[in-house]
This record gives sequence, structure tokens and C-alpha cells, in this order.
Amino acid sequence: MQRIVTLRSGGVFTRVQDSLRGAILAQRGQLFHWSPICLGIGIGSYFSLKVEPEPITLAMLLLLSAVSAGIAIRVNIAVQPILIGAALIAGGVTLAGWRAQAVGAPVLGWRYYGPVEGRIVAIDRSASDAVRLTLDRVNLDRVSPERTPERIRISLHGHAGTSPVPGMVVMTTAHLSPPAGPAEPGGFDFQRHAWFLRLGAVGYAQVPLVALELPTPRDLRLFRWRMALSARLQDAIPGEAGAFAAAVAAGDRSGMGQDTLRDLRVSNLAHLLAISGLHMGLLSGFVFAAVRLGLSLSRRATLFWPIKTVAAVAALCVATGYLLLSGGSIATERAYVMVAVALVAVMAQRRAISLRAVALAALIVLLLRPEALLSPGFQMSFAATLALVVVFGVMREKGWRLTGWWGHVAAVVLSSAVAGAATAPVAAAQFNQLAHYGLLANLLSVPVMGAVIIPAAVIGVLAMPLSLEALPLWIMGSGLEWILAVAHWVAGLEGARSMVPAPPPVVLPMLTMGALILALWSGRGRWIGLMPIVAAAVLWVQVDRPWLLIADTGGLVGVMTPDGRAMSRDRAQSFVAGIWLENDGDPADQVEAALRWRADARIEVRHATGMRAAARAGPCRKDGILVLNVGRDQAPDATGCTIFDPESLRRSGAVAIWLEGDDMRLVTAQSLRGQRYWTDPAIFRSVEMQMQELRGRIHPNAALLSALAQPEAAHLNAGAH
Repeated sequence: MQRIVTLRSGGVFTRVQDSLRGAILAQRGQLFHWSPICLGIGIGSYFSLKVEPEPITLAMLLLLSAVSAGIAIRVNIAVQPILIGAALIAGGVTLAGWRAQAVGAPVLGWRYYGPVEGRIVAIDRSASDAVRLTLDRVNLDRVSPERTPERIRISLHGHAGTSPVPGMVVMTTAHLSPPAGPAEPGGFDFQRHAWFLRLGAVGYAQVPLVALELPTPRDLRLFRWRMALSARLQDAIPGEAGAFAAAVAAGDRSGMGQDTLRDLRVSNLAHLLAISGLHMGLLSGFVFAAVRLGLSLSRRATLFWPIKTVAAVAALCVATGYLLLSGGSIATERAYVMVAVALVAVMAQRRAISLRAVALAALIVLLLRPEALLSPGFQMSFAATLALVVVFGVMREKGWRLTGWWGHVAAVVLSSAVAGAATAPVAAAQFNQLAHYGLLANLLSVPVMGAVIIPAAVIGVLAMPLSLEALPLWIMGSGLEWILAVAHWVAGLEGARSMVPAPPPVVLPMLTMGALILALWSGRGRWIGLMPIVAAAVLWVQVDRPWLLIADTGGLVGVMTPDGRAMSRDRAQSFVAGIWLENDGDPADQVEAALRWRADARIEVRHATGMRAAARAGPCRKDGILVLNVGRDQAPDATGCTIFDPESLRRSGAVAIWLEGDDMRLVTAQSLRGQRYWTDPAIFRSVEMQMQELRGRIHPNAALLSALAQPEAAHLNAGAH
């Protein structure tokens, strides 16, 4: 009897093993598409850790990755993908860890007010519509060089004084503070974002700038060319259209007003403002087609030259120049990589647009900048590209062709619909909004961008040395005015936008994995991808927003009421208030939310701002909560209160509280983030010493470790400058 049971269980195990082997073998030829996914799982795992991994742990993971890849060469063909996937996951954790260590720079550990000196390396606008400067070569009064941030960002409020010029060394008096943590537990972590930008302090100045040194001829040459091109475009094209042209051609958004930006977002046209895959693809496609058409007019070139390859080389050169001239932002680098992969495929006589090309582009981007995995731009651009490649690939396999003029129209409509559907969940999760007329706005705008604006921009820039740019720039400006008119019109339509609450953190990864299984898996097993998508949708619909939110400064409190979240103040900390309301899916502004503030019959919540208000704070009812923006010693009569003051909030970060029956569940931002480089720079300094020691001990791998760390830092500097 025992033998029969053993045979039966062995038979079941064998059948499962054979089924797994068959499923993996059925994916042969498709497995490379999963390489960036496995690498991304490793990178995402690193960022989800609560404790920074030790250098020896990263070294062991790197060794494990190499061993797994080595074993995969010698084992059964059905097991190879599993081992290679494991190697990529371990390698992703290691890559992200070494990258985070390589970009480390000092972070200001206190609030600073005093003289600030530095060189201008970036100019843009803040959310309050003020001119904002990024400075390097920073000097702060009575701050040692080893504690001085490598880069700072200051907004100019009031009279700017000297007009900022790229490369100029300036001085002003500024208020600086460390980069802020999440506005609420689990929210966007600006500290982490600033860490990878090497941004050690942010603040503002209310006094004019003073120029100390003018830029040298070689100092930030590309940046100065960008700003010169931006100025020339804005001189030739008046108004918001000129600012739009500067953003499209030179990556300079400093002239765009906040109202226009809002309308572009509501109409789902904000992607036209960023130099991303659409612009890079349209530019490269126009140059490729123009060069190929021009060469085909020559009989000799047609007979003896590989004109398709020559056109691809010309398009790649122009795309490279566009990357350099536009400032080399992360989004532009990502777009350039995708275009470069496609053009190189053309040179190699391969299909330019394929799932393999998309996977290769994603791999390159993640290897260069692992932190890009967390950015909405990376997620949305690859979601749109993957969806378009899959849909048009299915149409090609089925023999469905879109020919004639109606076919071109149908292709534009289908492309916009597919890209919009693919990016909508990401946009809703990241920005808490759905643009209901986004398809209409894109159908009215994207063809104009491709057929009018990009060709006119190319011709206009090429004609500038001859001072013949007036006509093409007028055409470009007319096209941009049309897009702005569409954005304003669509944004003004009733119901143009609806707000959605922020999903739980697990929702977006579940949606992504389900969609990837549906798109990439061969056979009936792909329908398993519906399970995580449905589960994620259920979790999103049932999301439970916090009853109480407390800002990490103690300067703002938000209580959920039947009418929506009520704010304790109508003006202060408007940025935090806006994030809370957006994450609630609440379209109200802070002033409206402040009108909802009233006493809660269940639990007493009070907010005392300033020393006088704290001194007047009396005893609390049972389980009462008192939030202060001054020290708790300023409220001596607040007996029986659970007090949150700046000192405790500095350690915990923002606080969220849920009511669960008669109990309260408290979650802090710091408890979710853990001890990472960006949450405690002291960890970075101790780990840096361990890294140096490790490099000295591991002689055979010292060159590899240095290559993983150093070139990435150099690449970041080059891209930022």
C-alpha cells in the first residue's frame, strides 16, 4: 500500500515537472523579454528593504548572480531560464545597492539661514511659479566642505536681482533645509529622489542674486547653448507658445505658467511638454524619412549606397544631438535609448520595433539608472510602447492591415487609444486623476506635433545660422498655439477630470505583473495574468484612507469627515495639503477643506500653532490628540493628551492613524521607509568606509566593484550638466 502511494505521488510530481518543463519550453524565443522584468524585480526588492544591505551582502549577491548564470550554461534547457532569472534578480539588488552608494553626497542635517554661493547648473520653475536654480560648487557660511551639500536647489522669491545665466557663480542669502520626507506614510519619497540627484538641500531666497563670476567660454557649454536656443525661440514665438517651443526644443520649462501646465495635465497632453519617446521618435522618423527620400532621388546613391542604413545613421546622429542639446534628462535619456535600439536594428537589417527591442531598451535604462524603475515616466513610456508593439504585432499576425487614407486615420486613433489605455492605470496610481477626454485631446494634437511642429522645428534650427528661421518658427508657433487651444478647451469641459484615491502600494506592481503576463506569455497560460489584475482592482476599490494625517513639521493636520478631509489651516503648508487631498481623490482645495474643520464627537483632535496657542491648550478628553508646531514644554496644561510635537515628528516623519473599531492603528513614514541612505546619511558614511575596506580585501573583484560604482556617478554628473 505504501509503495502504491509513493508511485502515485511520484507520478503527480512527474506530471507537474513535465508540465512546468513544457510551459518553459513553449516560451523559447520569448524568454529574453522577461530579462528586464527579472532585473526590475531585483531593483524593486532593494528599494522595498527596511534596512540598507551591508556591502558584504551585496558582494555575496553579486557572487550568487555569477554562480547562477554559470550553472545555467551547463544544466537542462528547461531549468536555464529559472537560474538566469534568479541571477538577474540577485544582480538587480546588487546593482541598485551599488548605484545608491555611488551617487551618495553630503546632505544638510539642519535648517540653515545665511550666505549661499554656488554655480548655476539648472534653471526651472517651482510649483509656486518662482524661478528655481540648482547650484553646484556650493559654499555655505561656517559649514565645513565635508558637510556641505554637493548640490542645492533654491527658489527665488521677490526681486531676482542679477538675471541667472548658466555657469554663472552667484551669491545670495537663503533659507535651506534637508530634502523633505513623504507627506504621508507610503507617499512619494522626495528624500530618496533627491539622494539620486545628489541634491543635499532645498530652500528659497528673498533677496536679490549677486553675480560673483561670469561663465567661462567652456563652462557648461551645452547648457548655455540650450538656454540661448530657448531665448531665441521665445523671442521669435511670443507668449505661451514660445515657452512651449523652448520646452520642446531645448528642455527649458522655466517659461511655462502653472495654469497652462494644469490644463495640459487635465487634458492628458502634458506628455507633449516633456522631451520623451514621442518627440525623439518623431524627430528621428522625420530625419530618417527626409534623408532616405533625398538620397533616393539620386540614381547613383540608390544603386550603390545602402541608403536605409545611411538614413538610420543620420537619424541617430540627430537624436544624439537632440539628447545633448535638451539637457539629457532621465526621460530624454530613456527615449534616446529606445530610439537608438530601433535605429541600430535598422542598420543590422532587423525589425526596428519588436518586443526584443523594447526589452533591450528597458535593460539598458535599468542598468544605467536603476532608480528609473520608480519613476512614472519610465512606467508610462514602457507601458505605452509595449502595448503598441503587442497590439500591432497581433494585427500583423492576423493579416489585418490599415491601408489608404482611412487606414492612416484609424492607425492614429488606435495608437492613441491603446497608449492611453496602457498608461491610464499608471497615471491614476501616480497622479490620482483620470483624464476623460484625453483621447480626444491627443487625436487633435499628436498629428499636429508630428506633421507640423517637429518638421518646422528641425528646419528652423538648421536655418538659424543663416537667419532664415522666421517662417518655419512661425509655422511651429502656430502648431503649438493650436495644441494650447485644445488643452484649454478640453480642460474647460465639464467632467474633464475625475480624481481617484491613491491605491495601496502593492496594487501597481500587481497590475504591472498581470499585464506583463497577458502581453508576453505564450499560450493559454497568459490568462493567469487576469488574476493579479482583478485582485489589484479589488484592493484599489476597497482602499481605506487614513482617518487622521499629521505633517512631519506639526504644521498641518487633516481629519477625514463624511464631507471629505478637513484641514486644520487654510493656507499653511499648501503643498502637503494638496498631496493629502489628491491622495484622497478629493477635488477640493485647501481653503474648502479648512471650512470642514469641526470638533469630532468620537475622538478629540486639536491643533495648536505658535507658542500662545500652545500655552492656551488645556486638558484633553479621553484619548484626545494634540498636535503642536512648537515644543511640548510650551503646553504645560495639556494633560491627558497624546501630543505630537516637532521633536517627536522629526524622528517619526509624517503620521497616519486609522480607526479600527475602538482601537487606533498608527503608522509613521519612518517605520515604512526604515534605515536607508536617504533617511539617515550617517548610514552612508559608515557603509562607505566598509566599501573601501571591502574593495581593498577583494583583489580579484576590485576592478568590477569600481566599475559598478564610479562610471555611474560620472554618468549622472554628465547628464545633469
